[in-house]
Amino acid sequence: MSSDALDSPSVLTEIDEIFMRTALGLAAEAAAAGEVPVGALVVHEGKIIGRGWNAPIGLNDPTAHAEVRALREAGAALGNYRLPGCSLYVTLEPCAMCAGAIQHARISRLVYAARDPKTGACGSVVDLFALSRLNHHTSVTGGLLEKASADLLRAFFAARR
Repeated sequence: MSSDALDSPSVLTEIDEIFMRTALGLAAEAAAAGEVPVGALVVHEGKIIGRGWNAPIGLNDPTAHAEVRALREAGAALGNYRLPGCSLYVTLEPCAMCAGAIQHARISRLVYAARDPKTGACGSVVDLFALSRLNHHTSVTGGLLEKASADLLRAFFAARR
């Protein structure tokens, strides 16, 4: 497994790395469309059931974050707005909006790559997943392929300057 993985409460496997590399491919699609390169996918029983990449600019939709788009597709695939037993892989630490959607969807496990020091809601700015008063608790693991994701983000923003 990649040395990009940080210490975390969840054990990361080679399949986790494969799924995160798929999410990085989705992030590259976002970048090619002129969107911030973030990709996400939802996995249920080892199968990808939802994919998303950032598209708020192209869709004129402030909620069109990669995570939300992947959750919508996964909900349609399972015919349910609740997604228990599913894992979400995302290339950037989710923001507060996405963290709320992840919790409402009842995602069992979240694996993200790069930390987001400006809007991250898994501990970088706030930690919505650590609030014991909430009725659902998603297992959160950060840092898988962090360097690859951060490099993609840096290159995207450097090209725009």
